[in-house]
Amino acid sequence: MAYFRRGLQCTLLAALLSAEGQMLSTGALVTELWGDAPPDRVENALQAHVSRLRRKLQAIEPDFAETRLIAQAGGYRLTLAGAKIDAMVFTRALAQARLTAETDPTETAYRLREALALWQGPAFGGAAIGLAAQAAAVRLDECRLAALQLLFDSELRVGLHTAIIPELTELVRAESPNERLCEQLMVALYRCGRQTDALGVYRWMRNRMLEELGIEPSPVLRNHERAILAHHPDLQARQDHLALRDSPL
Repeated sequence: MAYFRRGLQCTLLAALLSAEGQMLSTGALVTELWGDAPPDRVENALQAHVSRLRRKLQAIEPDFAETRLIAQAGGYRLTLAGAKIDAMVFTRALAQARLTAETDPTETAYRLREALALWQGPAFGGAAIGLAAQAAAVRLDECRLAALQLLFDSELRVGLHTAIIPELTELVRAESPNERLCEQLMVALYRCGRQTDALGVYRWMRNRMLEELGIEPSPVLRNHERAILAHHPDLQARQDHLALRDSPL
């Protein structure tokens, strides 16, 4: 996306990519590019931007000069055959990691670390994009969060609690209030002998949720606080910390 800088070609490309190889109608593309304020002779304007985008794609991939961006009756389609799209690689890796999560946490963590390394910033490079592309970006962000949560569960299972504390701490502070990441940080801190710090993270999250959302932590997060106070056996290294999510104390 960086090659296309910011502007309508970038918005157009984001819309076509978000369709994942399916055709987008002319009307949908007009809405993506101009919202409810399209220019005069809007179909000609759209054709002009498609032509400019096609030339840029041809410069990047000469072998796909005539087959990558296709005009069809009523719209346009961006074919993805042979293309390496980071978002698609990432979502496939997440799906594969979910299959091995229960049986092979080491392999799961390895797959997820590789997949998460593809993220170099916000989806579509933070460019101004239309509503359909914004929805796709939200789905990708949700997948990223799911991958992070599965990653830390896997790494806690194989005894990497010390290594993940800095990363988890940063995420808990930076993300919108996320109880799952908070749980994982509390478990990691406890397993490092830092019970006081683990309880402090809970209190910090509780205060933040009350101030920002006006709600108390969920029973699951409160259960983790009680488990730490009681030195619950599932908090010990390499035990199944996920059992705390299903077993009220």
